Amino acid sequence: MPPLVDVLVAAVLWGSLLLVAHTYVLFPLLLARLARGRRQNQQVYLRTDPDLPRIDVLLAVYNEEQVIEEKIRSTFTTTYPLDKLTFYIGSDNSRDQTNALVQRLAAEHPGLQFRPFHQRTGKPGVMEALSAEATAPVLVLTDANVFFTPDTLYHLVKHFRNPGIGQVGGHILNLDHRPAGISGQEKAYLKRENQIKYQEGIVWGAMMGAFGGCFAVRRSCYHPAPRSFIVDDFFISMAVLQDGYQAINELDAICHEDVSDKLPEEFRRKARISTGNFQNLVAFRHLLWPPWRGLSFAYWSHKVLRWLTPLLLLLMLLCNVVLVARGAGWFYQLLLLGQVGAPLLLLLDGALHRVGVHSRLLRFITHFYGMNAALLLGLWRFLGGVKTTVWEPTQRFQHKR
Repeated sequence: MPPLVDVLVAAVLWGSLLLVAHTYVLFPLLLARLARGRRQNQQVYLRTDPDLPRIDVLLAVYNEEQVIEEKIRSTFTTTYPLDKLTFYIGSDNSRDQTNALVQRLAAEHPGLQFRPFHQRTGKPGVMEALSAEATAPVLVLTDANVFFTPDTLYHLVKHFRNPGIGQVGGHILNLDHRPAGISGQEKAYLKRENQIKYQEGIVWGAMMGAFGGCFAVRRSCYHPAPRSFIVDDFFISMAVLQDGYQAINELDAICHEDVSDKLPEEFRRKARISTGNFQNLVAFRHLLWPPWRGLSFAYWSHKVLRWLTPLLLLLMLLCNVVLVARGAGWFYQLLLLGQVGAPLLLLLDGALHRVGVHSRLLRFITHFYGMNAALLLGLWRFLGGVKTTVWEPTQRFQHKR
């Protein structure tokens, strides 16, 4: 019989592995099974319904001259009644041509309201100011690099005929750019996340955070994030659920995201988001209990365990090292080799990249470990205290559609 310490260390190793497997594999499979045969909310406005609510679209920008014109034009090229649409844009002291472009387009679109800020305040501060000006019963929050299709706004808003629904998420698609970058991996990630969020909505009415680039929220349950918070969209989503409203994802509310194709840019963005995630984890920790409740189970399974995955991976590695050092058999030696060898594949992917060879499988491994490293960095920054909420947009690589 192995010593008690070996049993305990092995239990921690396998428990950590089970938690990682749960958030990435077991939970999506269970959720798909629970969602089978269930339908999305059917209490919706028709396209021709005269009672379609007024909507205010809110957008905070900083140095978005590359995308702002397309963003504005795609918003007003809509099947939603223009007399029920107002578009509020707040510029966080942009230093490029963003302000000039918005002011020029405001002359073409009477429904466009522009508010320039003359010092950096951060996205939460801009959004708080814009939401204070908004008066419509439904708010649509969006990002400069997310472009609506003509029906996006209708499909977001139609569900608010159901008084129990407080938030509706959009279906953001990321088009492939080129095999040299990571956009293919981001596309696969977004596709999977969209499906998980949709299934959470139909099973529990508890979508775990709308994509920040496109979602609608009932103004009566809209709570702006504190100015010290980095990730305001997740705060808004969890506040809706905290108020007892449902949050769902609408797959017909399609829009397209223009993202960076470079791993360093995406790493910087994910590390920033990670810092904000841990702010939200503290703010909404009371929603984690009891863990068997639908909302809590989804929060643990979809979000919290994924945020903790880098720590679980390190804990697994430490436990495996201890077991091998204490004379564990060949299985644990082989497992340790795999744990050490998998991250080293990043070096192989980087070497092949430099000679123009691109392996999709290796790029997925690079993406997985890169994003978990970003989570770890975000946690470190959170523990050190958030110093500022001002942001720099990632590099844009627009498609010509």
